[in-house]
Amino acid sequence: MSARLAGWMFVAPALIVLGVFFALPVLSALALSLTDFDLYALADAGNLRFVGLQNYWELLQTPMFWKALWNTTYFVVVGVPLSVAVSLGAALLLNAPVARFRALFRTALFAPVVTTLVAVAVIWRYLFHTSYGLVNWALGHVGISPVDWLGDPRWAMPTIILFAVWKNFGYNMVIFLAGLQAIPRDLYEAARIDGASRWQQFRHITLPQLGPVLLVVGVITVSGYFQLFAEPYVMTRGDPLQSTVSVLYFMFEEGFKWWNLGRASAVAFLLFVVILAVTTLMLRLGRRRGMV
Repeated sequence: MSARLAGWMFVAPALIVLGVFFALPVLSALALSLTDFDLYALADAGNLRFVGLQNYWELLQTPMFWKALWNTTYFVVVGVPLSVAVSLGAALLLNAPVARFRALFRTALFAPVVTTLVAVAVIWRYLFHTSYGLVNWALGHVGISPVDWLGDPRWAMPTIILFAVWKNFGYNMVIFLAGLQAIPRDLYEAARIDGASRWQQFRHITLPQLGPVLLVVGVITVSGYFQLFAEPYVMTRGDPLQSTVSVLYFMFEEGFKWWNLGRASAVAFLLFVVILAVTTLMLRLGRRRGMV
C-alpha cells in the first residue's frame, strides 16, 4: 500500500464527517437561498420555485435588514475592542509576578464562558430590571434615579454589550495568558536595566510579542460577535423599538416566525460575506504590520 493511499484512508473518516455535517448542509442552504422556499413549499414541494438572486435583492431593499446590520455592526465595533481590552487586562493581572492564587482566579474568570448562556442572560435581565434590579438599587444609594436598561433604546444595546463582554472575555483571557507566558523574560530584564518604565515595556515588548495572538483573538471575537443572537433573544426580544435586532435575530424571524426559509438562508450568506470581508481585511492589515 502506497503512503498516499494510506494517508487518504486515515483522513477519510474526518472528510466524510465534514462532508456530511458541514459541506452538504452549506450547499443545501445555498441552494435554498435561491428559491422561494416557505411554509407552502414545506407542505407541498410543488409550490417550490427557483428565483435566483431575488431573495438577495429584496433583502438589500428591506429597511429592517439594514437596521439589523447596523445594530450588529454597533455591537461589534463597541464590543470587540472592549472585550479584547478586558481579556488582555485580566491576563496581565494573572501573569503578574505578585499574583497569588492564579489557578483559582483563572478558573473563576473563565467560569462565565462555560455557564449556560440562557440561564445567565435571565439572571442579568433581573439584575438590570428597572423596578427591583440590583443595579438600579445600587445606583439609588448614590443618588442616581433608576435607568430602564433594557427598555430604553439608548441603553439596551450597551447593556447587552456589557453582558456579552462579561460572558466571553475569559476565553480570550486564557489565549492571552498563554501568549504572555511565551514571551522571554530576558526581554523584560534587559528593558529594566535600560531604565524602561512598565508602560514602555508593555508598549515595546508585550504588544509586539503578542501581535499574532492579538490578531487571532481579534478575528475569533469579530466573527463570534457578528453572530449575535441569544443575548437579544433572551433579554429583549429585539426591542425596544427594534434597537437590539441583530442579523441572526432577523434571520430567525424570517425563517421560523414568517417561514420564509429561502430569505432566511439568503440572510445567512449575506452575513457570511460580511464576516469574510471584515476578517480578510483584518488579516491583510495584520500582515502589513508584521503580525502574521
